[in-house]
Amino acid sequence: MRLALYQPDIPPNTGTMLRLGACLGVAVDIIEPCGFPFSEHALRRAGMDYLEHVKIGHHNSWKDFEAFRRDQGRRLILLTTKAEQSYLDLTYLKDDILLVGQESAGVPDEVHKAADERIVIPMQPGLRSLNVAMSAAMVLGEALRQTREAK
Repeated sequence: MRLALYQPDIPPNTGTMLRLGACLGVAVDIIEPCGFPFSEHALRRAGMDYLEHVKIGHHNSWKDFEAFRRDQGRRLILLTTKAEQSYLDLTYLKDDILLVGQESAGVPDEVHKAADERIVIPMQPGLRSLNVAMSAAMVLGEALRQTREAK
């Protein structure tokens, strides 16, 4: 299981998801460009002292990430408010990559179309979305529960 961040905008959210990956033993892929400088200094500031405990995959572009994913034969699961299927109704696989979009804009159509599955966290009517790091934690928790990878 991997968690992928598509062009993250907000360093503290990125840090939270890096910490999540470290604590749960899940690699985190960061797809450029980011809304902040991608450097060890910036990541260390966002991820505090957890960076040494998480495997980070760095991809210079969506195209590079897609080549990586396809080479590994991994299924891409997109967390999106534009899906119909609840994250609770999907059967997860151990090699899945869970993808979250930009905090400010989600993902473009090209990325949406590339996903093998699109899932949503059901919410109360009239509310837009949860924080991206919270969404990642909820879905990753369910995926790990199903695949029995939780530490």
